Order: sequence, then C-alpha cells, then structure tokens
Amino acid sequence: MDLMKSENRDGMRIDWDAPIPMDDGVVLRADVFRPLGDAKVPVIISYGPYAKGLAFQEGFKSAWVRMTTAYPETAEGSSNKYQNWELFDPEKWVPWGYACVRVDSRGVGRSPGFLDPLSPREAQDFYHCVEWAGTQPWSNGKVGISGISYYAQTGWLVSPLRPPHLTAFCAWEGECDYYREWSRHGGILSGFAESWYRRQVVSVQHGVGERGPRSRVTGEPVAGPETLPEEELRKNRVDHAGDLLRHPLIDDYYRPRLPELEKMTVPLLSAANWGGQGLHPRGNYEGWTRAGSQQKWLEVHGDTHFSHFYTNYGQGLQKKFFDYFLKGEKNDWETQPRVLLNIRHPGEKFTPRAEKEWPLARTQWTRFYLRADGRGLSTEKPDVETTVAYETTGDGVTFLTAPLKEPIEITGPVAAKLWVSSDTTDADLFLVLRVFDLAGKELVFLGSNDPRTPIGLGWLRASHRKLDPEKTLPYRPYHTHDEEQPLTPGVPAELDVEIWPTCIVVPTGWRIGLSVRGKDYEFDGPPLEIPHAPYPMRGVGPFTHQHPEDRPPAIFGGKNTLHFGAGNKAPYLLLPVIPKS
Repeated sequence: MDLMKSENRDGMRIDWDAPIPMDDGVVLRADVFRPLGDAKVPVIISYGPYAKGLAFQEGFKSAWVRMTTAYPETAEGSSNKYQNWELFDPEKWVPWGYACVRVDSRGVGRSPGFLDPLSPREAQDFYHCVEWAGTQPWSNGKVGISGISYYAQTGWLVSPLRPPHLTAFCAWEGECDYYREWSRHGGILSGFAESWYRRQVVSVQHGVGERGPRSRVTGEPVAGPETLPEEELRKNRVDHAGDLLRHPLIDDYYRPRLPELEKMTVPLLSAANWGGQGLHPRGNYEGWTRAGSQQKWLEVHGDTHFSHFYTNYGQGLQKKFFDYFLKGEKNDWETQPRVLLNIRHPGEKFTPRAEKEWPLARTQWTRFYLRADGRGLSTEKPDVETTVAYETTGDGVTFLTAPLKEPIEITGPVAAKLWVSSDTTDADLFLVLRVFDLAGKELVFLGSNDPRTPIGLGWLRASHRKLDPEKTLPYRPYHTHDEEQPLTPGVPAELDVEIWPTCIVVPTGWRIGLSVRGKDYEFDGPPLEIPHAPYPMRGVGPFTHQHPEDRPPAIFGGKNTLHFGAGNKAPYLLLPVIPKS
C-alpha cells in the first residue's frame, strides 16, 4: 500500500508517511518537512515511539499547558499544528533552512514491525534512517539527530555505529545506560518503564488504528492505517516490564542494549537537567564523559523535562550548534564553553557559568561524616563504634550539618560510603541529599518530572554492592550488577552508593542533610494532583520502586542497621564543594 502523500502547506513541502526500507524488508514511515524549492538542505532527524502524528497538545496536554503558561515564547512564532512531544517544531526549523524528518520507530505509529524498545534492532533501524535522509535529493548529505528523552536515547544507541552521514548529535535529557538509568536504580527495579510502556507506547502501537487518536492535521489514525485485534497486537510486542523484572542482573538481555559510547566520533551537544533524578541526567553526564567524540559540549539547566528544549534559550543553543556543523556557518560556536552550567540557587534561580571540564577540576571533594550522636553531618571524623537502626517502611534516618557559617556551592557527582546490616539477606538503600532553610523547611525544586524534587537521589541494593575496580571513581562508584552477594543477617557490609550529580548554592545558616531510607523519598504532605498528569506528584514523579516481586516485604520490609566504626570504618557523604573563585 502506498501511504505516502505530499503537499505544500504553511510554507513547507511535506511528505506524509515517506517510506524508508530496512535491511530485513520492513518499511518504516516518516513525515518529512522541508523548504519549498530545489535547494539541498541539512537534515534534523528523530526516531522514536510516540506516534509522529499525535499532537503534543493532545497526547501530553498537562505538559503543553505547563510549558506554554510558564514560557509563552514556546508557542509563539508558530501555528503549533505540527507540534510533537519531545521533538522539534518544523514551523521553526524549516524556515531556518532545515529538513525535519520524524520517523515512527518499528512497531509504533504508522511503522509496522515487532515492537522492542531501545533494542539493537532499533539502533540498526535508525542507522538506515540516517543514511536514507543523507542520500535524498533534497539533502545536502549532513544529518543531525535531535530530540528529548527517548529520541536522545536512540541517538546514543546509533552514534557508536557511525552512520556515514551522521554529522551532529544533540542529546537533550536522554539516558544512555539501559540498566542503571532506565531499568534498575542501583539494582532496584524502577516502576517507570511499566507505566510508560502501557501509557505512552502500547497506546499508539502500530495496529491500534481506529481505536487510537487521529492526526489533527491529516485526519489519519496516528497508530496505523489498519486496526488489528488485541491478541495480534500482543504478539507484535515484547513484554517490556516483564523482561525488566525477569532480568535482575546485567546479562545477555542488557549487554546489547548498552552502547559503546567510546566509539562515538560525531560532534555532541549533551544537555542535562539538574532536577531529573530517576532517569535522564546521569546519562547526559556519563554520555558526555565517555563519548569518544573530540568535539563535545555539555550544558546543564533546570525546570521541567521539556521546557528549555522549546524556549528561546534552548532553541538558540541548538540552532547555533547545528548551523555550525550542518551548514558550516561561522557563528563562533567554536568559542562556546565546553561546559555551560546554570548554577542553581534557592527560589528557582539559575546563574550561567562557563567551565572547561566535568567534574570541575577545582572541586574540593569533602567528606561529611555521619554522626550517630545527634544525627549530625560533620567534616570531623568521629571515633566511636555504635549502631543506628531504622524500619525500612518508615522515614529512615536523617543526618544534618550544623547551620552553615558561610554559603557552600555543591556542584558535581556525589557519593556515600556506609556500613549496613539487615535482619534479612538483603537491603535496599534509598539516599536523599537534602537542604533545609533557616526555619527547617526543606528546599525542593521544580524537577524534570515532579514539581517538588530534592537536591539529589541515590539507590543501591546491598546484594549488588560489587564494584568495577576499573570504572569506579572515588566520587562515582560503578557497580557491575553481574552477580548477587547476599547479606548475612546482622553482619554489616561495606556499601558505596552513587548519588546522581547535582548543583545547589546553600546559603549561610541553612543545613545540608542526608536521609538514609528503606523506601522512596516522599515530600511532606499530600501528593500534588496536577490536571491531566498521569501520576500523583510525591517528590520522585513516576520513578518509584514498589514492585512486590522485586522487593518482597519478607526481604525488604524489616529493619536495617547503620554501623558506625572508628578509623577507616566511619560512614561519610562525599560532596563536591566548589571553592569561591
């Protein structure tokens, strides 16, 4: 069936459902938006599962309203008819002289095939899509990958494969480690993937057809021209959540999904969000650090998961990057700081600052020791041996510094070393880096997926405590997750916990805190109910860890004990303190 239709509309040449053949005979479908005329132009491409015909405003109404209310500029200069979740607006990019290609990934939207998210097959598919885009008669042969989240994740997957026409990659808030960021935090199953798959992907699986939404522009069903029975749809997709549950360790299921980022050579712009704990920010730091690309830039901002991709700030950054590499414009991009950090202050205030590296070379890595007496945090090492126990179903134990005598900037990766025992053979550790004001009220920020996120989060299942000695750094423990090492009940084990990178300037008189818990962080008070939001907001958004098969109460519902030893067995929090310039 020839689904492709072409038309001139809103100053663009649009090819709906352009066919892109894969090496196994499957034909994927893309919408192509390009300038009128015969000029050859660079291409911005995306590959993902959210249905290229589903309008941002309809599929993700809550996010659209929040973004355009907070930043009216995001809706200006466009009719917004072609807006798509987490993707570029062609009405803004085509007039800049770009062709925009949106590909429905295999098995989703208008593209047939077996649905298997973030798989090696998707990486191969994206390779062929990049090469197709780079060899079309309207293409100048230079292709850039752009998009938020999943669209960045597929970019991390394909970039190490080095498709010849791939010329630049903008990874905006996208994870790069399928195990440590997407599936399991410190070995603990994240509940995000199960709800995400059902809500955002299966709902637009190819073959949902007439049972799904229609494109507000073409009138066609966004999830395929045919409507298949539910039983056939189930056969055409993986049991994504079940796969993650059945594979607690890094094995042959995970290994092919972990990209060899060191093989990347493409120029990279990696944009992270300080408040994205639970999914993306780690990937942007790790991806930028590990990428073999000689030309790479890191930018970090705040606010929601989607806003700055569409604001004048974010659009300007992306446009300058792509203009330089895809058009060859001399726009001073070469003077862009290799690291641009929007330093976070209380009150949702951010101050941009140029840096040369990540983590910052001038970091003063400072140990704040946990003190059992008074539940304190201090740079002075205690010389006592004692224990503190907590119920894993409660709020855990919080350790606080004394009121600060001067402001402290914390910017970078964070880690903790603890000695922990359990009354069973395992323990799940949930660590929360917190800041409290003069009145003792916790400072929270508008995060990427929750409006009340703490300063930092870290997780570790005690039986996954084995470290990779080659990849572990003092400030970034790296766990192998390739074998389980059960605890002996009542016997302490040494645990190194990674707390994802963060940034905050803590004012004088405020306190820094570390909470050690046996369950997810929850902000005090009832959850926020935001209209059209798919989940209640308790502080961690959808990134919860509550699956009863992964965390059976008989193992993880009892009591943990923190052990405080003398000398080299004193537990501590390692903070990246940035000295005053």
